[in-house]
Amino acid sequence: MVKNILMTGRPGVGKTTAIKKILSALDLRPGGFYTEEIRAGRERKGFAIKTFGGKSGILAHIDNRGGPRVGKYGVDIRSFESTALPELEDAVGSKKLIVIDEIGKMENFSSRFKDLVLQALDGPAPVLGIITESGNGFTRGIKQRKDVRLFRITVENRDTIIPDILKLLARLTRDLL
Repeated sequence: MVKNILMTGRPGVGKTTAIKKILSALDLRPGGFYTEEIRAGRERKGFAIKTFGGKSGILAHIDNRGGPRVGKYGVDIRSFESTALPELEDAVGSKKLIVIDEIGKMENFSSRFKDLVLQALDGPAPVLGIITESGNGFTRGIKQRKDVRLFRITVENRDTIIPDILKLLARLTRDLL
C-alpha cells in the first residue's frame, strides 16, 4: 500500500513550489524541512534549509570551501544536520505528515539523514518529499519501495499533477482534514 509520495524531476522545474502549493491546500502543520535557493540577483549562490518549526540554515554555498562538493557548491553538513535533522527526528515521532525536500546528493552526505529518511518512510505518518532524479543505490532503493508513489514533475505537468497528489494525500491523511 502506498504511504509515501515522492516527486522527482530536473532542477528548476518547480518541485519545491509544488510542495508549498500542496501544503497550503492541505492546511496541515507538517514536520520536516524544505530548501530555498540563495540568490544574488540572477545568480544562484547556494541553498538554504527552512524547517516548519522556524529554523533556517545553510545547506550549500559557492563560498563554502570546506566539506564535500556538489558541482560548484560546498555542502555544509554541520549546518544541515543541526538545522534539519532535529526537526525531522521530531516529525518521525509526532507529526501526521512529514516533508523531506530533498533526498539528494547534498543531503545524502549525512548518514544520520539517510537513517532518518528510512525511519520516516517506515513509520506511520505519510511522507511528502522530493528525491533526486539520478542517484545511487540508496535513492534507487527508495524509489523501488512498494510503499512509495513516485511523480515525475516537468514544466509541462507541474500544475496539473498537484491535484493528483492532493487526492492521494487526502486519502492518506483523511482523519486530519
